[in-house]
Amino acid sequence: MDSTLAIAYLGALVVLLAGVSWLVVRQIMKARSLESVISDLQPKLQKEKGSPEDYYQLGSVYLRKKLFAQAIALFNKAIKEGGDNMPEVYNALGFSYFSQEQYDLAIKNYKEAIGLQVGYVTAINNLGHAYEKKKLLPQAIEMYEQVLKLEEKNETASRRLASLRKQVVAT
Repeated sequence: MDSTLAIAYLGALVVLLAGVSWLVVRQIMKARSLESVISDLQPKLQKEKGSPEDYYQLGSVYLRKKLFAQAIALFNKAIKEGGDNMPEVYNALGFSYFSQEQYDLAIKNYKEAIGLQVGYVTAINNLGHAYEKKKLLPQAIEMYEQVLKLEEKNETASRRLASLRKQVVAT
Protein backbone atom coordinates (compact mmCIF):
# COMPACT_ATOMS: atom_id res chain seq x y z
CA MET A 1 0.00 0.00 0.00
CA ASP A 2 2.75 2.46 0.92
CA SER A 3 4.69 1.76 -2.27
CA THR A 4 1.57 2.36 -4.39
CA LEU A 5 1.01 5.69 -2.69
CA ALA A 6 4.65 6.65 -3.14
CA ILE A 7 4.56 5.72 -6.85
CA ALA A 8 1.36 7.72 -7.35
CA TYR A 9 2.90 10.68 -5.53
CA LEU A 10 6.09 10.48 -7.63
CA GLY A 11 4.05 10.12 -10.81
CA ALA A 12 2.00 13.20 -9.97
CA LEU A 13 5.17 15.10 -9.12
CA VAL A 14 6.80 14.13 -12.43
CA VAL A 15 3.71 15.22 -14.37
CA LEU A 16 3.61 18.51 -12.48
CA LEU A 17 7.31 19.17 -13.08
CA ALA A 18 6.98 18.29 -16.76
CA GLY A 19 4.09 20.75 -17.11
CA VAL A 20 5.98 23.53 -15.37
CA SER A 21 9.09 22.80 -17.45
CA TRP A 22 7.06 22.99 -20.64
CA LEU A 23 5.63 26.38 -19.60
CA VAL A 24 9.09 27.72 -18.74
CA VAL A 25 10.56 26.53 -22.05
CA ARG A 26 7.65 28.11 -23.94
CA GLN A 27 8.21 31.46 -22.19
CA ILE A 28 11.93 31.29 -22.94
CA MET A 29 11.23 30.62 -26.62
CA LYS A 30 8.82 33.58 -26.79
CA ALA A 31 11.36 35.86 -25.13
CA ARG A 32 14.12 34.67 -27.46
CA SER A 33 11.89 35.28 -30.46
CA LEU A 34 11.19 38.86 -29.34
CA GLU A 35 14.85 39.48 -28.54
CA SER A 36 15.80 38.11 -31.96
CA VAL A 37 13.57 40.67 -33.68
CA ILE A 38 15.07 43.43 -31.53
CA SER A 39 18.65 42.34 -32.24
CA ASP A 40 17.92 42.20 -35.98
CA LEU A 41 16.02 45.46 -36.37
CA GLN A 42 17.50 47.79 -33.76
CA PRO A 43 21.05 47.93 -35.20
CA LYS A 44 19.64 48.23 -38.73
CA LEU A 45 17.42 51.16 -37.77
CA GLN A 46 20.25 52.89 -35.91
CA LYS A 47 22.51 52.72 -38.99
CA GLU A 48 20.03 53.50 -41.73
CA LYS A 49 16.53 54.71 -42.38
CA GLY A 50 14.06 51.86 -42.11
CA SER A 51 10.76 51.19 -43.77
CA PRO A 52 7.48 51.92 -42.00
CA GLU A 53 7.05 48.15 -41.63
CA ASP A 54 10.43 47.87 -39.85
CA TYR A 55 9.48 50.57 -37.34
CA TYR A 56 6.05 49.00 -36.88
CA GLN A 57 7.51 45.53 -36.32
CA LEU A 58 10.02 46.75 -33.74
CA GLY A 59 7.38 48.91 -32.07
CA SER A 60 5.09 45.88 -31.84
CA VAL A 61 7.82 43.92 -30.06
CA TYR A 62 8.29 46.75 -27.58
CA LEU A 63 4.53 46.87 -27.11
CA ARG A 64 4.46 43.14 -26.28
CA LYS A 65 7.28 43.75 -23.80
CA LYS A 66 5.20 46.60 -22.28
CA LEU A 67 7.83 49.21 -23.16
CA PHE A 68 5.17 51.72 -24.16
CA ALA A 69 7.30 54.87 -24.51
CA GLN A 70 9.70 53.13 -26.91
CA ALA A 71 6.79 51.62 -28.83
CA ILE A 72 5.12 55.03 -29.20
CA ALA A 73 8.33 56.56 -30.55
CA LEU A 74 8.70 53.77 -33.11
CA PHE A 75 5.05 53.90 -34.22
CA ASN A 76 5.37 57.66 -34.71
CA LYS A 77 8.51 57.07 -36.80
CA ALA A 78 6.62 54.50 -38.87
CA ILE A 79 3.94 57.11 -39.59
CA LYS A 80 6.55 59.77 -40.35
CA GLU A 81 8.37 57.44 -42.75
CA GLY A 82 5.28 56.84 -44.85
CA GLY A 83 3.23 54.48 -42.74
CA ASP A 84 0.47 57.06 -42.48
CA ASN A 85 -1.66 54.76 -44.63
CA MET A 86 -1.25 51.77 -42.27
CA PRO A 87 -4.27 51.45 -39.96
CA GLU A 88 -2.53 48.82 -37.82
CA VAL A 89 0.14 51.39 -36.89
CA TYR A 90 -2.49 53.83 -35.65
CA ASN A 91 -4.28 51.05 -33.76
CA ALA A 92 -1.04 49.94 -32.09
CA LEU A 93 -0.20 53.57 -31.29
CA GLY A 94 -3.66 53.98 -29.78
CA PHE A 95 -3.19 50.84 -27.71
CA SER A 96 0.17 52.13 -26.47
CA TYR A 97 -1.43 55.37 -25.33
CA PHE A 98 -4.36 53.45 -23.83
CA SER A 99 -1.94 51.31 -21.82
CA GLN A 100 -0.48 54.50 -20.37
CA GLU A 101 -3.98 55.77 -19.55
CA GLN A 102 -3.71 58.57 -22.13
CA TYR A 103 -7.23 57.94 -23.36
CA ASP A 104 -7.66 61.09 -25.46
CA LEU A 105 -4.60 60.24 -27.55
CA ALA A 106 -5.74 56.62 -27.76
CA ILE A 107 -9.16 57.72 -29.04
CA LYS A 108 -7.57 60.01 -31.63
CA ASN A 109 -5.40 57.20 -32.99
CA TYR A 110 -8.16 54.58 -32.98
CA LYS A 111 -10.34 56.99 -34.98
CA GLU A 112 -7.48 57.48 -37.42
CA ALA A 113 -7.15 53.70 -37.86
CA ILE A 114 -10.89 53.35 -38.46
CA GLY A 115 -10.79 56.23 -40.93
CA LEU A 116 -8.12 54.41 -42.92
CA GLN A 117 -9.88 51.04 -42.79
CA VAL A 118 -13.62 51.22 -42.39
CA GLY A 119 -14.83 48.18 -40.51
CA TYR A 120 -11.54 47.63 -38.65
CA VAL A 121 -13.14 45.59 -35.86
CA THR A 122 -10.13 45.55 -33.53
CA ALA A 123 -9.78 49.34 -33.64
CA ILE A 124 -13.53 49.85 -33.16
CA ASN A 125 -13.48 47.51 -30.15
CA ASN A 126 -10.47 49.36 -28.76
CA LEU A 127 -12.20 52.70 -29.32
CA GLY A 128 -15.21 51.43 -27.40
CA HIS A 129 -12.96 50.41 -24.52
CA ALA A 130 -11.27 53.83 -24.49
CA TYR A 131 -14.68 55.55 -24.42
CA GLU A 132 -15.64 53.24 -21.57
CA LYS A 133 -12.55 54.25 -19.57
CA LYS A 134 -13.42 57.93 -20.16
CA LYS A 135 -16.95 57.22 -18.85
CA LEU A 136 -18.42 58.09 -22.25
CA LEU A 137 -20.86 55.20 -22.06
CA PRO A 138 -23.21 56.13 -24.95
CA GLN A 139 -20.24 56.34 -27.34
CA ALA A 140 -18.82 53.07 -25.99
CA ILE A 141 -22.17 51.33 -26.49
CA GLU A 142 -22.34 52.68 -30.03
CA MET A 143 -18.87 51.29 -30.82
CA TYR A 144 -19.64 47.84 -29.41
CA GLU A 145 -22.93 47.76 -31.36
CA GLN A 146 -20.99 48.67 -34.50
CA VAL A 147 -18.57 45.79 -33.85
CA LEU A 148 -21.48 43.37 -33.48
CA LYS A 149 -22.97 44.54 -36.78
CA LEU A 150 -19.67 43.68 -38.45
CA GLU A 151 -18.91 40.55 -36.44
CA GLU A 152 -21.99 39.06 -34.78
CA LYS A 153 -20.07 36.56 -32.65
CA ASN A 154 -17.47 38.97 -31.27
CA GLU A 155 -17.26 37.85 -27.63
CA THR A 156 -15.47 40.95 -26.36
CA ALA A 157 -18.03 43.35 -27.79
CA SER A 158 -20.94 41.17 -26.60
CA ARG A 159 -19.58 40.94 -23.07
CA ARG A 160 -18.69 44.65 -22.80
CA LEU A 161 -22.00 45.76 -24.33
CA ALA A 162 -24.01 43.64 -21.88
CA SER A 163 -22.00 45.07 -18.98
CA LEU A 164 -22.47 48.65 -20.16
CA ARG A 165 -26.20 48.22 -20.68
CA LYS A 166 -26.50 46.98 -17.09
CA GLN A 167 -24.58 50.05 -15.90
CA VAL A 168 -26.77 52.43 -17.90
CA VAL A 169 -29.98 50.81 -16.60
CA ALA A 170 -28.67 50.94 -13.01
CA THR A 171 -28.04 54.70 -13.18
